[in-house]
Amino acid sequence: MAFPEEVLTEDEHVVLHLHPHWRALARPVAVLVLVVAVPSAAAILLPDGAGRWIIWAVLMGLAMVAMLKWSLWPFMVWRSTHYLFTNERVLLQRGVLSRDRRDIPLGRINDHSMNQGVVDRLFGSGTLTVESAGERGQSVLPDVPDVGHVQTKLYELIEADHDRRTLDDGELREALAETFEGRPRTRRSPGAETTPPAR
Repeated sequence: MAFPEEVLTEDEHVVLHLHPHWRALARPVAVLVLVVAVPSAAAILLPDGAGRWIIWAVLMGLAMVAMLKWSLWPFMVWRSTHYLFTNERVLLQRGVLSRDRRDIPLGRINDHSMNQGVVDRLFGSGTLTVESAGERGQSVLPDVPDVGHVQTKLYELIEADHDRRTLDDGELREALAETFEGRPRTRRSPGAETTPPAR
């Protein structure tokens, strides 16, 4: 369930790779403890008799179903959820059996906001909302660990991407000259005189 590196472009590198906050696993772990504790206690406390093993086998079956549904499956969902921030885009990937991935180029992000409830503040997690141009518009990342740091890093990535893509007027003129004339344009001082060609 590791994130495949082949989805990255040649010049792209990962800045942050996150899963949802570990507190999302609190309920699956609690279920796992109960799944182990109940059949174990039943094996000790049930009175001897022919029906003891039948009751214990039924409890074990129920425990296995509970473990698969409320412990193992949520863990697999948590493990297969990726929040990836690179120098070019934000990648959101979810799904265990089927896969859903959204790529948001940094240049298309219009806004990003953070929301933390009381419990979120205790754990340092929160919800990060990314607004982007396009049909789907808004992407919500729940249970982001250290969400304040992540939002700051996202802002820095957006600014760095903007600076990398922005040309000043001089660079733009030079690029256009090379494109249309097929050769670099020579610089000339404003007061320089030109000599007319000989006839």
